Amino acid sequence: MKRKLDDALLHGPSHAKMPISTKIQLDPRERRLRNLLVDVARSIDGPEPVVLRWAGGWVRDKLLGSASHDIDVAINNMTGGQFTAHLREHCQKQGVIAAHNLVQGDIGSPHTVARQPDKSKHLETAILRLFGLDLDFVNLRKETYADDSRNPQMEFGSAEEDAVRRDATINALFYNLNTEQVEDFTGGLADMEKKIIRTPLEPLQTFKDDPLRVLRLVRFSSRLDFSIDQGTRMVMADTTVLEALKVKISRERVGQELEKMLQDNHPRLALQLIDDIGLYHAIFTDPTRPDLQQPDITRWPVAYNGLDDILQTRTPGSIAAALIHTDEYRWIAWNLAAVSPWMRVQDPPGTKKKANALPPVGVIAREGYKAANKLTDIMAASHRHLDEILSLKKDVLDGAAHICERDRFGMAIRRWDAQGGSWRLQVLAALLTEALERLSVWPGAGEEGVSQAGAHATKRDAFVGEWQKFLDHLVEIDVMDAPQLKRLLDGRELAKALGVKPGKWTGQALDVCVAWQLRNPNETDPTPAIEEVRQRRKELGIPDAQS
Repeated sequence: MKRKLDDALLHGPSHAKMPISTKIQLDPRERRLRNLLVDVARSIDGPEPVVLRWAGGWVRDKLLGSASHDIDVAINNMTGGQFTAHLREHCQKQGVIAAHNLVQGDIGSPHTVARQPDKSKHLETAILRLFGLDLDFVNLRKETYADDSRNPQMEFGSAEEDAVRRDATINALFYNLNTEQVEDFTGGLADMEKKIIRTPLEPLQTFKDDPLRVLRLVRFSSRLDFSIDQGTRMVMADTTVLEALKVKISRERVGQELEKMLQDNHPRLALQLIDDIGLYHAIFTDPTRPDLQQPDITRWPVAYNGLDDILQTRTPGSIAAALIHTDEYRWIAWNLAAVSPWMRVQDPPGTKKKANALPPVGVIAREGYKAANKLTDIMAASHRHLDEILSLKKDVLDGAAHICERDRFGMAIRRWDAQGGSWRLQVLAALLTEALERLSVWPGAGEEGVSQAGAHATKRDAFVGEWQKFLDHLVEIDVMDAPQLKRLLDGRELAKALGVKPGKWTGQALDVCVAWQLRNPNETDPTPAIEEVRQRRKELGIPDAQS
């Protein structure tokens, strides 16, 4: 027995069957592309005309006044692979080349992405680059589901059947290349006017069919600053939907959606939506490790609101300027805010692990959303160096006697950087973790009704002031660039000066030399550093000089 979308149409939201249409102004490149595609469609013989539609995101963005270089092309009566084969053949004709002024490089080589139903990727897609634009060609389709299967069976469908199976009404709009009009079968234009995100069909079934749509709606809501329809939003937190998101969707696809959210213009809003809707433990989890202790996320808003607030102040010498100075660092910073509740979590007692095994925060990033090694390495290093960073910060605030020792701070910074990359981001992770522990609220970004002059603002300002003082001190003693300090001599030169061969001792001995350099920043002769190594020969395990 099958459940068809035709039945869902009868019981889902009521929309007029006649599409609402409007005009879109094409730019010259889009006009050229449209003319070529329509020419190809008209050249194809068949029982019915080939009708092409640009679908989804391109239509939405065009109506919102945004440029888009990715276009989904929906075809009424053939697959994407069949159409691109016709296109390639048609564009080899001299008359077509002349009519459309085609030159080498205008038409790329098509390739096909196979369907992967187990990963909720249900349709084969033909991909082709035309006139510098990336196009995905697919046929219009409808979905049917067997009662005992989570994966849909695809059949050719009408434009309306295709529209209602999409994730949101604002993504279900078509631009008909033949009529040059926008077609709206689901109320998407009205929802765009109201800045609302809503599913075309009943939301529970929409999300159970493809749970990744939950994250896509979060991404579009944060990116466009649209609100999610309240009924849709409630269903997004349904336990069956969250469980399906955990086990049905590949963690790579979860990671792709999260990456897009955090690279977009409103990452704080994306994390707030994840928090408010209750999606955190479905995203930041390892489905294969139910034994992992789940962190308390009650104060998670402190981390993402705090980071957003810090990023708003990028004056010279500010925390943001000192720690988050590139777009890549900004993206990593938002990842650190996302996993900040995990930063203090330890492995269960008695867990046997290799010495270099990832702590839970790294495991969650690697297995939960397939973060790259560079990212998990920074998270793991942040976890391991957290207490040391906080201890040095406390020393500075307390005015400890050793805080002017450049070698103490410089060597620590070099070690943090070498054992995980980007010591600056590790310091940021420590800041966010301490904020979770010490502040109940971060007033400002995203916090309404909290007086800036109130107690919360006072605590926030004092907290930020502590970290600013710590970073100012690192600048004052000139150790911010300690990892880039060039050694006055290398291992071979040091071994030669000591009259021995390089060995296991070399690394530690070179650290002694670098520490000496940090204490003596204006010296260029390494002789005193070599002498210090010689004096500590036994401690460092350096063999006697060879005769």
